[in-house]
Amino acid sequence: MNEKIRKMTRNELLTAVDWAKKEGWNPGLNDADVFWKTDPDGFYALEKNGKMIGSISGVSYNGRFGFGGFFIIKPEYRKQRLGTRLAEYLIKTLISRLDEGASIGIDGVFNMQPTYEKWEFKFSHRNLRMESIARKHKHSSNVKEITENDFEQILELDKECFGFNRTTFLKALLSLPDSKSLKYVNERGLQGYGVIRKCVTGNKIGPLFVCNYEVAEELFKGLAGSVAGETVYLDIPEINKNAVKLAEKYNMKEMFGCARMYYGNAPKLPYEKIYGVSTFELG
Repeated sequence: MNEKIRKMTRNELLTAVDWAKKEGWNPGLNDADVFWKTDPDGFYALEKNGKMIGSISGVSYNGRFGFGGFFIIKPEYRKQRLGTRLAEYLIKTLISRLDEGASIGIDGVFNMQPTYEKWEFKFSHRNLRMESIARKHKHSSNVKEITENDFEQILELDKECFGFNRTTFLKALLSLPDSKSLKYVNERGLQGYGVIRKCVTGNKIGPLFVCNYEVAEELFKGLAGSVAGETVYLDIPEINKNAVKLAEKYNMKEMFGCARMYYGNAPKLPYEKIYGVSTFELG
């Protein structure tokens, strides 16, 4: 057998991001920096005759939760059961890096759902990528730029909505070039936050974590308005009907989507507060 699976190098992650572009997944221009900082031990290459022909990631969030992504086999090597081998390696390796009983999440493209089910991933809900041309809208004065002093509060809200602590990921995300991070603060304190970052095509809002619809709308207007005239994307959990309503109000159309699935028990998350998924690669 000429294939082997090994840890990926930092430069090979850039190759995987490039493959993701070709698959139409539209990663952020600087996402690789955030991903690598989050867990440099979580990225794997499938190699054949010394050449990388496949990729997969399995990021551990402090051993409490895992998330799989970047599951790509180069087209000319597909239908050779290499994907199965890569996925089985990832599940086994990631389980060994997680606490006992910790679950693993994925956002899998819809046509692969039956395959993931064979590997014991269970369907939770659909995450839909919505698209529109951003417009300038007047928004509340409670929407302000995030500063370093806000980090602990932002982290607490993020932990509530994501379900697990991801300090490293969040620090890297909030300091990304070609991005904007906004918060909504009123007399009750922090009510929500969101990030928009430049992607291969257009700009993506995510995460968008808030206490209610009104805050989501004001943050959306602030974030989208910062790139008025350009394409904007928002990845919404379909089970949050208010997120669907927000996307419809601003004439966003579904153009891509993934099935959120879990190996093990699905974490209990406050979906009514989740209006924008952070990334399809790391959850």
